[in-house]
Amino acid sequence: MRMCNFCCTFAAEMKAISLHSVVPVRAEAREGAEQETQMLFGELCGVLEEHPRWYRIRLDADGQEGWVDAKMIAPIAGKDYTAYRRALKDAAVVAMPMAYAVSENNGQTIPLTAGTRLTNYKDGRFEVLGVGFRIDPSMVLAKPLDLNPQNLLQAVRFFLNVPYLWGGKNAMGMDCSGFVQVVMSLFGKTLPRNASQQVSCGRAIRSLKSAQPGDLLFFDHEDGKISHVGILLQKAADPNPTTLIHCSGRVKVERLDETGIFSVELSDKAHPDGLYTHHLLAIRRV
Repeated sequence: MRMCNFCCTFAAEMKAISLHSVVPVRAEAREGAEQETQMLFGELCGVLEEHPRWYRIRLDADGQEGWVDAKMIAPIAGKDYTAYRRALKDAAVVAMPMAYAVSENNGQTIPLTAGTRLTNYKDGRFEVLGVGFRIDPSMVLAKPLDLNPQNLLQAVRFFLNVPYLWGGKNAMGMDCSGFVQVVMSLFGKTLPRNASQQVSCGRAIRSLKSAQPGDLLFFDHEDGKISHVGILLQKAADPNPTTLIHCSGRVKVERLDETGIFSVELSDKAHPDGLYTHHLLAIRRV
């Protein structure tokens, strides 16, 4: 669905913006190619290469590259690009997994997913390239949350059971690093897209004993390479164990210790209490 009567003509060496709720960014210039990430409404990118019906882009927000369907992004001129990018620095953010905005230009409704940034926001109204939108203020954070245990619990509870989707970062499907990237954006933290990149952010925490809620936890399966990430949710306090929230199959809360993630979902006759699924490799505080 095209929104707000924006033009869809393209030129070489351009900057562009997404005016759709979610745009798949793929590994190759074809519909069946693997989805590497997603471009949310209002995100900016640079066009690196043209191909019939497809454009290879680099996202401004995290530097991720990939291919998008040409009709799903719109060009943005130099002055507009500069002004809009400046406005993104103080943008509000959609906090709920899904919210709905209504265009003042044509009355159309567009769903917006958590982590979507809203420029020039005030009292339930925001503006994108001169077009105004209305949105329920209860769905929006006008400024980032303080990263503390109470706010973390409130923020993540709405994401529980969002299904796993490779390359996803919206309420209909997320991968582990997409989930972490979106959640941390609610606290004003800007992270790279992939777990292997996120592990370089912030500062190292030596042990789980020294960690605190909101710290990022990095894991492997068996090969010693970072392949999974989650967020420390609660520290152990009798009778409750230490827990993390992560996306593995779905967004869920599971037990954690110095070895790694312990899943009671995998219990069987041989292992009635459960099994370890991921080995803890690193802890970072951003």
